[in-house]
Amino acid sequence: MSIVVIGVNHRTAPLAVLERLTIDRSDVPKAVAGLAARDNLREVAVLSTCNRTEVYAVAERFHGAYADIRDFLCELGSLHPDELHPHLYSQHDEAAARHLFEVASGLDSAVLGESEILGQVRTAWQLAKDEGAVRSTLDLLFRHALRVGKRARSETAIGRGTSSISHAAVELATDRLGDLDGRHVLVVGAGEMGVGVATALHKAGAGSITVCNRTPERGAELAARVGGRAIGLDELRRALVKADVVVACTASGQSVVTFDDVVASRRRADGRRLLIVDIAVPRSVDRAVGLLEDVTVLDLDDLRDWADRGLAQRAAEVDRVRLLVAEQLEQFTVEATARQAAPLVAQLHAHAEEVRTSELARYASRLADLDDDEREAVEALTRAIVAKLLHGPSVRLRHDAGTPRGERNAAAVSDLFDLH
Repeated sequence: MSIVVIGVNHRTAPLAVLERLTIDRSDVPKAVAGLAARDNLREVAVLSTCNRTEVYAVAERFHGAYADIRDFLCELGSLHPDELHPHLYSQHDEAAARHLFEVASGLDSAVLGESEILGQVRTAWQLAKDEGAVRSTLDLLFRHALRVGKRARSETAIGRGTSSISHAAVELATDRLGDLDGRHVLVVGAGEMGVGVATALHKAGAGSITVCNRTPERGAELAARVGGRAIGLDELRRALVKADVVVACTASGQSVVTFDDVVASRRRADGRRLLIVDIAVPRSVDRAVGLLEDVTVLDLDDLRDWADRGLAQRAAEVDRVRLLVAEQLEQFTVEATARQAAPLVAQLHAHAEEVRTSELARYASRLADLDDDEREAVEALTRAIVAKLLHGPSVRLRHDAGTPRGERNAAAVSDLFDLH
């Protein structure tokens, strides 16, 4: 069996492809269940964010697993395999583990060191566990990934400065406009990303913040936290008239800021230009809006290009994080290989216990006159003898697991005790 990861991310696929392969959080359990039902996948977890959609699996056969996951992604995005293949990457075993550790540590993010990904990895793990699709192997893998992700942020400065997509979106807008002082900012969406955006805008000194959300209560709660006001989607067009900046971060999967809305608002905007930063995946701003002369629309591709300019601030920490990843990878490998010996050790102990109990049963007539205390003493004595005899071989099997010597010892134990 192998651990595999197969997917697409911001480095391998354009935004147009990532949009088609993004899975809403509410749909992840269904995706996990569907993958877990496929023939070649024993364990499955799905990590889908604005920057990646990846399937982690324990596979019986790599090629069979690759085909199962590729077909799933093709069905998800209505893509022909030839369209998907140039953007698809795959890793297995140690390389797959290293990849997840780097993802959790923020090394593989569009914004180096961003903090949101660690929570997204934890959520992917939990959702898969809830579906019963994660067992011992992926459970161990994700535990180590979360551990190294936490260490990267507590023991290095990888997350210093711009450390989230939300924060980066606000800094990008500030960079374009000079400052946000006195600017009217409209935040479309009050989910996790919207909370990050509104909080960053408040800290950046935005003149006024309006939160537009499909659910008024949630929008009002966020607006109260940042001293802004909340509106429903029915008021979006009117809010666009006064807006200097729009940050769109909905999880609706469709265009919320439409071409007609923006055109209508521009007629009453007194010639002011409008900057729109769309960080939703799929994008929530109609692409035609970018064709309007007095409107600038930036999306995740623009944000990634801009974020690359700030890499030098945290690049010095990359080597330190990679050392942590390597250290955690070694710990994971040691623990994983030790677990490989566990079934054989369990079989050996079960075989010995069967011999012990059958021998006691064979001598039952001779032990019939023993009282309860004496019988318990015989039970304890025989169990102790078996435990002492098996302690050395058990420790050696675990210690040498994953090495040529371990393989020879395991084969010898299996043959000598007829364990199959």
